[in-house]
Amino acid sequence: MTGPVTAVGADEAVRRRYDVVIVGGGWSGSLIAKELGDLGWHVLVLEAGNGGTATWPGYLGSLSTYHSAVAKVPNSAYRRSVAAPSPDVLDLAPVRDPRPGRPEFTANGYFVQDGRLPYGTDYLRELGGTAMHWLGAVPRMHPEDFVTERYGYGRSWPIDPKELQPWYARAEFEIGVAGNADDQRAIEVVADPEYVYPMHQIPASYIDRYCQELDGTPVRDDLAGEEYELRVRSLPQARNSTPNPAYSPVPYRPQGAVGLPNYGERCVGNASCVPICPVQAKSHPLRQQARFSRTVSLATRCVATRVRLAGATRGGRVSGVEFRAYTDPASPVGRSYVVEADLVVLAAHAVENARLLLFSGLANGSDQVGRNLMDHPTILNWALADEKRGPVGPFRGPGHTSGWEAFRFGEGRARRAPFRIEIGNWGWGWATGAPMSNVATALGIGGDRDGEVRPDGVFGPELRRLLGSALGRQLQLQIAVEQSANPGNRVTIDRRYRDAMGNLRPVITYDLDQHTRDGLFAARKVARKIFGHLGATDYTDHAPRDGVPPLGHFTHTVDGETLDLAYSGAGHGAGTHIMGGSAATSVVDEYQRTWEHPNLYAVGCGSMPSIGTSNPTLTMLALALRSAGRIHQDLLPDRRPADLHGSAGDATDTGGTTDTEVPA
Repeated sequence: MTGPVTAVGADEAVRRRYDVVIVGGGWSGSLIAKELGDLGWHVLVLEAGNGGTATWPGYLGSLSTYHSAVAKVPNSAYRRSVAAPSPDVLDLAPVRDPRPGRPEFTANGYFVQDGRLPYGTDYLRELGGTAMHWLGAVPRMHPEDFVTERYGYGRSWPIDPKELQPWYARAEFEIGVAGNADDQRAIEVVADPEYVYPMHQIPASYIDRYCQELDGTPVRDDLAGEEYELRVRSLPQARNSTPNPAYSPVPYRPQGAVGLPNYGERCVGNASCVPICPVQAKSHPLRQQARFSRTVSLATRCVATRVRLAGATRGGRVSGVEFRAYTDPASPVGRSYVVEADLVVLAAHAVENARLLLFSGLANGSDQVGRNLMDHPTILNWALADEKRGPVGPFRGPGHTSGWEAFRFGEGRARRAPFRIEIGNWGWGWATGAPMSNVATALGIGGDRDGEVRPDGVFGPELRRLLGSALGRQLQLQIAVEQSANPGNRVTIDRRYRDAMGNLRPVITYDLDQHTRDGLFAARKVARKIFGHLGATDYTDHAPRDGVPPLGHFTHTVDGETLDLAYSGAGHGAGTHIMGGSAATSVVDEYQRTWEHPNLYAVGCGSMPSIGTSNPTLTMLALALRSAGRIHQDLLPDRRPADLHGSAGDATDTGGTTDTEVPA
């Protein structure tokens, strides 16, 4: 885990002026820091979280924390921090017998939630950011996802999707992606007819092969008014498989790089990608940090509190960042510092970037900072395969390795939000807490009944038979629905709500519009039909039980049919400093540079005008790499980067393609 990264304390960090200060040591911040460091710029990365996972003993400590946690939720591998708190899915709880017109949930945690529905997405303030607990799914967005206004909803991008194709490929090289390019070409998200991924796809699971029996089966989406053909497609993933000898990194690798990086251990199917991979086969930003040049410094336990404006005569330029450094994550006691830089990059998280911009009073002439908060509302559907069919092999490998993609595209998205159907490999784990819930049910001490009520419980051979039968036949479809940009969904701040260090907490206002609700409705009906084609018994139930609604519950009626529906957060926070073509309607331009402050960038998923139906990380990384090239150009007129190669021309020559530019 350790590498040449230069770790500094707060006192040392503020002794010099930097070319760039980056707030956040997650994917975007780490990738931009690496790019700029390789070009010779002096960069400081300020990370609010603890840096314990940067060492092997620290990583083992996180594994131990995960093993001892009762609830295996995304943040369960990492100790809670008083100084730099994170939102957690366990902060939300349903309300028994909620009053009409009142929220059906309570929220006790870092977020202050005042919306009609809960914002169920969490993130992690730890070195490496939320990527330390992510699933590692990295599909590309579809060209249709960039032009949602063509279908009558949301906001479209100021970037042609073709422009991002080489940056997608560059990001896939940087983080190491395993995938089947033919599958991705078939759904028109990979354009290059010769492209292959750096590594072969993660092998299809037994459940994937079971579902492939439906390939070619038509399923009608009644709400969209269209028929779709089922065909299982593999999922590109940022986890190690077997390197692909046919892969050529040129022109996607940085200048001077030879062959592929050492991506590390291969996936061995531990089935705990969320929250932590025991063998580190899943990619994470600490790999980029281990390759930082000597001009990049990293300071952990440094909570950014404000971006400083240079002054009225400086054309809206910013001068640096105020932050508080702490020594003990269990204590909010800290000391304030100021670090100066020629350029500032906010790369914290969509919510944290918005909170920091709002408190700093910056970049909000359009009144769009904090607005257009998005996620992928995910509806869970669960069933048992026919007992005659035998076990289908759940609880093995990554969370999902394949899915049904057809519902992402086409004219149907004009009538309901598009969705992507993920074929789950972890049984009913997300939906009901399996396998522990099955054990509780079988023993008669709680849990879901799987259709068979046994109030007295079973033991011995009958217990083993029951668990073996029920667990081995569990099917789960988690369906991620696109949520469009809506200015009413937003992050704000209120001086009444502060964390232990005194920083203002994010206030979240969240709801689902009609288009998104229609997408969830259609997804539920499609899942029911798929289970029918598989001969599986559908046990999905989103109705209140004993007066307690599930989190994210609502009822929705289409054409006289009413369904109880419930969604979960996907961890895909986006849209709070939205990108656009005008300073009047957006926060950042197509390079993620704020319109009002020429030396302030806000990068990450917060810049995305639409989220499509694909996990957003790869798009975020493609944008980050593209921004790094623009930042390099911004810095060149005023300063020359440090000479790292013994020849100034290597780092500063701008007559041709720069290291961070990808040829068309």
